[in-house]
Formats: sequence, C-alpha cells, structure tokens
Amino acid sequence: MISRGLIAASTKPIILAILKKGENYGYQIIQNVRQISGGKIEWTEPMFYPLLKRMEKDGLIKSQWRLFENKRHRKYYQLTELGAKELEKEKTQWLIVHSAFMKILEPVQES
Repeated sequence: MISRGLIAASTKPIILAILKKGENYGYQIIQNVRQISGGKIEWTEPMFYPLLKRMEKDGLIKSQWRLFENKRHRKYYQLTELGAKELEKEKTQWLIVHSAFMKILEPVQES
C-alpha cells in the first residue's frame, strides 16, 4: 500500500500528465491511474474531485460539460498552457527526487 502522503504529493503531476495526452473525464482519469499502477494507486472520489476543482481555479486545467446520447452529462477536463508549464516544473522536481533516491539505494562500491 502506498502512503497517503506520497499519493497526495503525486496526484497533481499525474493528473497533469494524463491530461497532456488529451482531454478526459474524472472517472476515466481514476481508472487510468488504477490501470497504469497495476491497481497499486487507488484514488477516492472525495479526494480527487476537490483537487480537480482547485486545479481548475488555479488555471492549470479547464473543463467543459458534454451531453451524451443517453442524456447524461459528463465533465471533461483539458490541460491549459499554464498547466503544461506546471507539468514541466513538476516533472523536473520528481526526476531530481527520483535520481537522489536511486543514488542512495545504489550499493556501496568497495575500493
């Protein structure tokens, strides 16, 4: 099980990365994360949707309601230009942390 802290820290960059590939709706984003993580990352709707709302307020994403044949509405989210810039910042930071962590885990070479 992944800690809540790590899930909380990774949620925003993961959403931005998914939306970089194209617009998507909330439930499908949750399913994509479950699939790509092999079921190891489980997001709950109560933590997920407020984050989407905050990201939209911050200008990182935008949304649009769409009506489908079955008369149901679905809210689609799309990455903004500001969101794309934020994703690049997040990506750089995560790669730095990952690199440092991997160096720490490397076995000590004896001379």
